[in-house]
Amino acid sequence: MGQQKTAPESGTRESERRRTILRAAIDVFARKGYHGCRIADVAKEAGVAYGLVYHYFKNKDELLETVFETGWSGFIARARAVAESEGPLVDKVRRIADVAFEAYRVDPRAVKVLILEIARSPAGARINRQTAFVDVIRLSAQMFTHAKEAGELRPDVDPLLASALLFGSIEMGLTAFVVGLADARDTAMLERAKAQIADSFLHGVLLGGASPKDEPAKHHEPSKHEAVKHEPAKHEPAPDAAPPKREKAAPKARAPKRG
Repeated sequence: MGQQKTAPESGTRESERRRTILRAAIDVFARKGYHGCRIADVAKEAGVAYGLVYHYFKNKDELLETVFETGWSGFIARARAVAESEGPLVDKVRRIADVAFEAYRVDPRAVKVLILEIARSPAGARINRQTAFVDVIRLSAQMFTHAKEAGELRPDVDPLLASALLFGSIEMGLTAFVVGLADARDTAMLERAKAQIADSFLHGVLLGGASPKDEPAKHHEPSKHEAVKHEPAKHEPAPDAAPPKREKAAPKARAPKRG
C-alpha cells in the first residue's frame, strides 16, 4: 500500500497549485486584458483542468483581486520599510523609486496588470483601490512630515501632496515602459528613468531647491545711471576752461580812390 500524504505535504501541494494558477492569471491578464481573459485561458496557461481553477478562485474577479493583493502588499511592505528607516529624505525617495522600478524589472507583466488592469481600468473598480492607494500616500506623507520637521523640506511644501506627486511620477514613469513608449529590455533606460524621476522630484521639494514660485531670470535693463557709467569716456573740455578764442581775419586792403 502507498503511504498516505501528510497534511503539510498536502498543504504545500495546494499552495503550489494556487501559485501556479495565479501566475498564469497574471500572464493572461497582461496579454489579453481583464475583459479578454477567460477562466479557460488561465487553466490552459497553468496546465491544469478547467474545474481546478474554480477550486481556488470562484471567478476571474477574485483572480484579479488576488493578483492585486499579492503584488500591492509586497510593494507596500518594501515601501514602508524604506519610509520608516533612518536616513535623509534624498536617500529615501531614491530607494522608493528603486523599489518600484525593481519590481517592474523582475516582473514586468505583474506591474502591467497593476497599472493598466487595476489602477486605470473599470475592471479595477471591483477592488478597493481607494483604500490601497490612500494607505501608501499616507505612509509616504509621514515620511515627508518628518523631513519637514527636520528642516529638509521647503516650508511651503505640503507633505500629503508631495507624497501623491511622488507616487504619481513613479506611476507615469512606469507607464511609459508598460505601454511601450520606452524599451523595457533596456536596463540603462530603466536606470535613467528611475534617477530622473527622483532627481526631478527632489529638485522641487528640498529646501534650497527650485521653487515653483520663482520666475525665470529676466533680462536686466541697465538704469540711466548705469548706462552713463558704462558708456565710453568722451573727451570734453574741463568745466572751468575758457573756450578757445577765434582769431580775427586780417582787414582787406581798400582800393585807392580815383581823382
